[in-house]
Amino acid sequence: MTRPTPGPWSRRAALALAPAALLSTLARPALAQGYPSRAIRLMVPWPPGGSADAQLRSLADQAGKLMGQTVLVENRSGARGLLAAQALLQAQPDGYTLAQQHLSVLRHPFMTKARSWDPVEDFSQIIGLTGWLFGVVVKSDSPIKSWADYVAAARARPGMLTYSTSGIGTSNHLAMEDILSRLGLQMTHVPFRGSNEGVTALLGGQIDSVADSSAWLPQVEAGQCRLLCVWTAERSKRFPAVPTLRELGIDLVVTSPYGLAGPKGMDPGVVRALHDAMKAALLGPENTAVRERWDMPLAYLDTEAYRDFTIRRVAYEREMVAKLNLSID
Repeated sequence: MTRPTPGPWSRRAALALAPAALLSTLARPALAQGYPSRAIRLMVPWPPGGSADAQLRSLADQAGKLMGQTVLVENRSGARGLLAAQALLQAQPDGYTLAQQHLSVLRHPFMTKARSWDPVEDFSQIIGLTGWLFGVVVKSDSPIKSWADYVAAARARPGMLTYSTSGIGTSNHLAMEDILSRLGLQMTHVPFRGSNEGVTALLGGQIDSVADSSAWLPQVEAGQCRLLCVWTAERSKRFPAVPTLRELGIDLVVTSPYGLAGPKGMDPGVVRALHDAMKAALLGPENTAVRERWDMPLAYLDTEAYRDFTIRRVAYEREMVAKLNLSID
């Protein structure tokens, strides 16, 4: 098989992989000369096997075919999902190193006195992609059958019931603490490197519940876990019998939208090329199927809109960290 000629786009791959409606978004992209001429690295700050990993791997595969170069996924889990952002600070702004940019990256500087980064100015925002389906699950053999049972168990044993998240200071951790505060409950938080590790601990009987993204979805469908609530604005189409937080009297919606970013100072033409390829991949049938598999809501934003979102969200995160008195120091 002949390797596609290094350069701006592989027209044959684009025509084969993207519908005509999507290809129109790729017309005359503002490309830097000769980009891309080699493989692109996309860092995923979570372990393999979770919903974000699946979505971003699919995105990388399809975008790489459109650009005629491989987009290599590199998992950098740990440190509450911040290792990829840290790596971007040392990377060259040449378009060959990218990372998932999730809300913990925007929140982190306000949770520590240590030197970190400016969540807006120290990165090149590229595209807004999608979000997560969050929910609370227990094992199927748990005596907890409903959200009301969960609340009652926590109230009966203050601080004894445990829940896992993908790390301290993540969106789901903050949301869960907000929920507990509103209900006047105390539980013990058990952080992991990724949501799928929490599911493994739940199945092994090491924790009582998981409050995280849809890494638990296969186990719920298989009858190994029970989903008590979802955190979306409306009920999940996949789990229509499961109530939302709002239906349970908690006025809170959490989907934690994320996107892609690169190092500070990227060429606008390179950013445009990446945006166009990633948009086509995001809206294509392959990635759409992955997002539907994990019930991940579409949250597409173009480069300018994604930067505006980042600016507004940083202000919100700063306020919430101060309100909840959060610190990792």
